[in-house]
Amino acid sequence: MELSGKNILGYATSAKGKTLFYASNPSTGSQLEPPYHEATLEEVDEAIQLAESAFTVYREKTGVEKAVFLETIADELAALEQEIVTIGSQETGLPAGRLTGELGRTTGQLRLFASLLRDGSWVDARIDTADPNRTPVPKPDTRQMQIALGPVGVFGASNFPLAFSAAGGDTASGLAAGCSVVVKAHPAHPGTSELVGNAISKAAKKCEMPNGVFSMVHGASIAVGQAVVRHPFIKAIGFTGSFRGGKSLFDEAARREEPIPVYAEMGSSNPVFVLPGALKENYEALATGLSGSVQLGVGQFCTNPGLTIVPDQEEGNLFENVLKDSISDAESATMLTGSIQNAYNSGLEKLKAKEAVTSVSFGKKSELEAQGVPEVLSVSANDFLADKELEEEVFGPSTLLVRTQDKEEMMKIAKGLNGHLTATVQGTEADLVEYAELLKILERKVGRLLINGFPTGVEVCHSMVHGGPFPATSDSRMTSVGTAAITRFTRPICYQNFPDALLPDELKSDNPLNILRLENGAYVLPN
Repeated sequence: MELSGKNILGYATSAKGKTLFYASNPSTGSQLEPPYHEATLEEVDEAIQLAESAFTVYREKTGVEKAVFLETIADELAALEQEIVTIGSQETGLPAGRLTGELGRTTGQLRLFASLLRDGSWVDARIDTADPNRTPVPKPDTRQMQIALGPVGVFGASNFPLAFSAAGGDTASGLAAGCSVVVKAHPAHPGTSELVGNAISKAAKKCEMPNGVFSMVHGASIAVGQAVVRHPFIKAIGFTGSFRGGKSLFDEAARREEPIPVYAEMGSSNPVFVLPGALKENYEALATGLSGSVQLGVGQFCTNPGLTIVPDQEEGNLFENVLKDSISDAESATMLTGSIQNAYNSGLEKLKAKEAVTSVSFGKKSELEAQGVPEVLSVSANDFLADKELEEEVFGPSTLLVRTQDKEEMMKIAKGLNGHLTATVQGTEADLVEYAELLKILERKVGRLLINGFPTGVEVCHSMVHGGPFPATSDSRMTSVGTAAITRFTRPICYQNFPDALLPDELKSDNPLNILRLENGAYVLPN
């Protein structure tokens, strides 16, 4: 499939803008064709006007119709696997195997949302029937369910060109909710985004969805994204990226005449707490596992374990030595962009400039461009507690060892943490009993709490939470992975004293969709 470099405005393409930008191959630095046309404000407005018009039709589609649409998108993406993997690898430097797996994850989450729609119970239908004989005031008939917000803006992520981009979780959950979607493609992988966007448009046509149910605009400057956020027809934003980028969008949305929710996943240092018993019993396997987790995806996962809290005991020294040897033997790998690599190096240099921080070990650097070199640094718990900057995310393949003298220091570190996506506790049964308070502290700090594992790798399923308290996200009540992500793009509505014929099928008295409902305070199972 030949790339056009154009914006996708509903069923049409457009290239009115004079500003051009190119993707580049991060491992060679070479410029990739074709040039991409940055969307004009006129084109952004056209995309969103189409989205508003499409929303009035799309929101009325049945759950089954929307499910077929999502499944058709998955089919179209699967049919383009070879092209997507080829272009994606050129634009991101990611190996073919990683992109193939990510494409499977992307199609899998589309099908997961389709299954949610086919079941239908996700709307959380609640019914309280009337009681005209109640005194002193008759009780009305009230019925509640979730409905779509309206057109949503989605910002593609740099580190997941498929699973968190044009057809990623934000788009999938937005479309599943009944919203039309306008994607701001990430400028690091515009060709991959174009292939995916064309697949979505093709699926929309096949399923006879309204023109404008999906659009995608390009831009290397912040102007395009700001125009999406500022547009009065946009009712919510989904974003995955840096704290600086997410907070900027959040602030922009708050300044609107009608403020809107911005669901920004902004990264995290994902602390790992290694408890004394586990360290004593299993220091070698723990160090090896941590090394693998730190290096996975060149450390460019938002769940990368950037902080490791380890007791300063004999086994802690042995743990550090194993980790040191593993990292020093590791080869560098290509990061997603040169700017990401520069930010990674700057983050490490900022840490190492602090007198309290020492570099323990670093890997071998390749001669290729944009290389992320794995590194381990170390600091005492006392110095860590005195400097909040040490908790900040360094996006890349590194971790900061924080050596604690006792349980009290470990608890102080946990209590002082900001919000993170994940926290991990490595412990024996006895450890977990002794450190039960630690788990309670960490429940207030993160969206996902792990025992005896590593945080990299986020399962796409109904129960997953990929979120956490600020500054990990802009809203601790959200998840951007799993089917609960759908509620970011919905709101509740209550129908009072409606004739049955006027009610949505989800709320009709005879339950024609056969879904789970809360009726007069009791859950009623489908037949």
